[in-house]
Amino acid sequence: MLIAEILRGKGSGVVAVSPEESVAGLLARLARHNIGAVVVMRDGRVVGVASERDIVRALQERGAALLEAPVSDIMTADVVTCATEDTDDTLTVVMTENRIRHVPVLDGEELVGIVSIGDVVKSRISQLEQDRRQLEAYITQG
Repeated sequence: MLIAEILRGKGSGVVAVSPEESVAGLLARLARHNIGAVVVMRDGRVVGVASERDIVRALQERGAALLEAPVSDIMTADVVTCATEDTDDTLTVVMTENRIRHVPVLDGEELVGIVSIGDVVKSRISQLEQDRRQLEAYITQG
């Protein structure tokens, strides 16, 4: 399945923060939107991804003082992205090899969505269910 199809099903809304946002502000946004990661943007460009995992690791190192630090201190700046014409199969490999769970989707330089590992798994399950139904129909119809 194409990433564009996944985005059509889930929507293309993306929660983004600036690199100057505080980690406390980031936590509030994650909680408010019930999400695990945000895209970090500056001047309309993706400059990072910040996730719950990034926060937990930094809290272990820096303690509560981290809450006042900027998101740029904890974000992953080496962002792995994908395009709308990529497939969920390709993205599964990319996520596994890079040990990441959230991938911003770009159309050229423009951010058009974000796909999580949950979105990819849901897509794969849907495909398997469709294949199963087709096989059952083929077998029962002879």
